[in-house]
Amino acid sequence: MTKIIAVTACPSGVAHTYMAAEAIERAAKAKGWDCKVETQGSIGLENELTVEDVAAADMVILTKDIGIKFEERFKGKVVVRVAISDAVKRADAIMEKISAHLASATATD
Repeated sequence: MTKIIAVTACPSGVAHTYMAAEAIERAAKAKGWDCKVETQGSIGLENELTVEDVAAADMVILTKDIGIKFEERFKGKVVVRVAISDAVKRADAIMEKISAHLASATATD
């Protein structure tokens, strides 16, 4: 099963952080993928990704509107950076692009 992890954060640290997390989770689950999203909002880190989560991930999605804390833990992983507004409004399209990337990566292995 494809495993996607993500970290969402927005400059104000409130609504969009959580809206993006929900949209990413919903879009990944619609594809039948396992998904875990860490939020870095105004109340700190929630649903923190573990070392095991990162190790098992096929793809990492990071929002790019504000710096992500502890980003170094994703070194060596395929990382997709998206605007928080795209994560909220276009999560399905993001998953389609990831799906195409994963399919082409598998085809070349």
